[in-house]
Order: sequence, then structure tokens, then C-alpha cells
Amino acid sequence: MEIGCPTNVRHVAHVTFDRFNGFLGLPVEFEPEVSRRPPSASTRVFGVSTESMQLSFDTRGNCVPTILLMMQRRLYSQGGLQSEGIFRINPENGQEEYAREQLNNGLIPDNIDVHCLAGLIKAWFRELPRGILDSLTQEQVMQAQSEEDCTRLVTLLPQTESSLLDWAINLMADVAQMEHLNKMNSRNIAMVFAPNMTQMSDPMTALMYAVQVMNFLKTLIVKTLKGREDSIVESAPSMQLEPSDEDEEEEASVANEIKMNATESKTNNEETHGFVSCIENISSSDEKGVVGVDSGSGITQSRNGRSKSGRRNDSNNCKKGSRTYSQVNGVAEKNKEIGVNSYVNSRAERLEAWR
Repeated sequence: MEIGCPTNVRHVAHVTFDRFNGFLGLPVEFEPEVSRRPPSASTRVFGVSTESMQLSFDTRGNCVPTILLMMQRRLYSQGGLQSEGIFRINPENGQEEYAREQLNNGLIPDNIDVHCLAGLIKAWFRELPRGILDSLTQEQVMQAQSEEDCTRLVTLLPQTESSLLDWAINLMADVAQMEHLNKMNSRNIAMVFAPNMTQMSDPMTALMYAVQVMNFLKTLIVKTLKGREDSIVESAPSMQLEPSDEDEEEEASVANEIKMNATESKTNNEETHGFVSCIENISSSDEKGVVGVDSGSGITQSRNGRSKSGRRNDSNNCKKGSRTYSQVNGVAEKNKEIGVNSYVNSRAERLEAWR
């Protein structure tokens, strides 16, 4: 029986899958069933090649599957980095299965646990058809002992695997930076990620090789953390050797305040230096028996507060039970000058320290 050529054929649409924009040319009637930006050209996002997945760029320019960035953002927003034992504690199987179904549709459940998210990120790497480090030989990884050797190995990876590794290393570095909260240092986080980076059928060989991969990942994590610390130091503002315009304006305002305070001190000298000169002249008044001279009237005051004319001058007496206050014209002027100068000098010292 011969099969003839098809008849009555009608071309509906030509649909292509763009790795950055999803399906192109999708008929309108299919839009409710298939989103315009699905996470994958297949019906699932786990266990498929990155070539069939929707891609996006992260903050460092790595082109990685969009589903990874979605899980990373949710993990960070829900405080996953601060959760103790993150990426080490296994989630409940029931919740993981439900989350997988939602992720296949490009959705992340609202009530998902952070440990479930972390486990799904590891599972995504573990279920890849080809591990991201499988393009390297075991001998290459085992011989990479120094930071330079590990950095050189990264350059040998294909572009896709290199981007995925850089994304994963920075994720692990983010976890290690919060070690004081999550108890996961660079070695611990490298240990839980290492078995997910390669695909080996022999369990014993995979276990031994995972130790070498762990050291490889740990070296890259430490290198990344050092680079972050160096960038923070370099970006810190250097010490200003010359004052800025704002500094000069503030300096001028401080200087004006000093001058105003000095003027006020001179204007109110009877109040500002009277008590100071009383304390400073206590010893001299005890020895001489004459406490001072009223600079306004020129009448000498004795210890009992009465003048030689027999009149009592209450305005120049100290409180009862305390020593008598006196003013000698020269001493008062000197004390006034000392008081003002010391005040100005103290403010000037503060200004110099501030500069």
C-alpha cells in the first residue's frame, strides 16, 4: 500500500525557542497554556542540558539558567544565608516534589523552606547530563594544589561550564561570608557542593574524587573572598590631605564661634573671671590679710569685708563660711586675659584635632 503525499495541509505557525526570550511565534490560542518566557524548552528544568534552558545574565555577567537566578533571589530574600546549616540540612521529600513541579512551570512556591531551595540548587547541578567539571581530567584536578593552578584550570573550562562554576563559587562565597550565623565556612560549603559537580558511576571513585573537588572549590572560594576584601579596601575613600569646601566653611564657622565667645567673655568679665580670681588669690589673701582693692572705688577691703571707712561692701563679699573674694586691678586684668586665651586655645586645639 502506497502512502500518498499529504493534502489539505495548512501551516499554522512556526515556533522557535529563544534561550533569552522564550518561545517566539507562539499562537495566541496557546498562550494560556505555555508562557512566553518558560524556564525550559522541555517540560522540566531538572536533568536537562543548559542548551535547552532559558538563560539570563547575573550581576557578574555570567550567562546562567534563569531558574537558578530565581531560586537564588528567593533564597536570599527569605534569609537563607543566615539559616544555620544551609545547603547541609536536607529538606522534606514531600515539599521538594511539589517545588519541583512548580519550578518546571517557572514558579517558586511562596511558602517554600530555605533548606528546600538550597537542596534544589544542589540537585540541579547533580542532575545535569554532564557535570560542570567533567571536561577536566581527574589528574588535572588532583594536581591543582595552589591558587594559581586552580585559577588556570578554570580557564580550561568551556564557556557554559565556566559561567556556571563562577556563579556557584560566588554563591558559596556568599554563604561563607555569613559563617558566624550559618556555621558554614568555606570548607563546609565546598564539601556539600563537591559531589554535585561531577558525574561518576563508581561510588568509591566518586568519593575519592569528591575530596579533590572539595579542595579545588575551597581554594576558589577563599580566592573569591580575598578578592572581595581587596576591592573593599581599594574602594574605601582615601584620607583628605587638603580640606574641602565644606571643611573650610565649617572651620570658618567654628572660628567665628570662638571669636564670639571670646567677645562675650570680655563683655561679662565680672561674671566670667570673678570666681576664678577668687580661687587663684585665696593663698595670697591668707598671707597678706588684705583680700583686694575695689577697682571701681579704690577702697581697700579687709578680711572681715569692711572698708577702712567703716562701711561694709556686700557686693564684693563671698558667701558666708567661704573665703572672701577680692579683685586687684592688675590681677583681674591678667586673669581675664588668661581666661579668654585659654578658652580660645582650647577651642583652637579642638579645631586642629578635628581637621
